[in-house]
Amino acid sequence: MAWFVKIEKGIVDKSEFDQYVPAHKAYVKTLIEQGHHAKTGYWAERGGGMLLFQAESMEAARAIVAADPLVQNHCVEYELHEWRIVME
Repeated sequence: MAWFVKIEKGIVDKSEFDQYVPAHKAYVKTLIEQGHHAKTGYWAERGGGMLLFQAESMEAARAIVAADPLVQNHCVEYELHEWRIVME
């Protein structure tokens, strides 16, 4: 599986954003359980974050991102990129 990264920027008030954080965390936990090796976090300076995960293809990665509660509830704008590791 390839690695993908969703780089996101919050576009709603923090109070609205925070309503969907528990659902986002539950979703990421499900991704981990499904073998996507997902990791999620936010920038220390606030206002955005990142989801790193594995998927079979860009199409599959788009579907994973589309199902994220933060995306479904229009809390973030994002970019999705395939990340190619050159050294581990």
